[in-house]
Amino acid sequence: MSKKAVIKVLGHQYLAAEGDTITVDLLPEGTKQLDLDAYLVIDGDKTTVGAPVAAKVQAEVVEPKVAGEKLRVIRYKSKKRVHKEIGHRQKHSVIKIIKIA
Repeated sequence: MSKKAVIKVLGHQYLAAEGDTITVDLLPEGTKQLDLDAYLVIDGDKTTVGAPVAAKVQAEVVEPKVAGEKLRVIRYKSKKRVHKEIGHRQKHSVIKIIKIA
């Protein structure tokens, strides 16, 4: 069984293992490598809780900008001739976990 770690990226926490690819919020432009802190590490039966950090995690950016799923927002009022439709696609980045040390 591989190591798993709870990491924090831009205010959101993710459970990740070595070799996993994760979709996170859009990272600043030009970011290639990430050095993240692991707050919890699970290695088989052994669990390490950090105070405040349990381990360091290295990650690389696979795709810097990916558009998410299309959302449709509809505003409608019956019998008032009011109808408005708006679309939105959230931007994300895809990172790959290289090493949990």
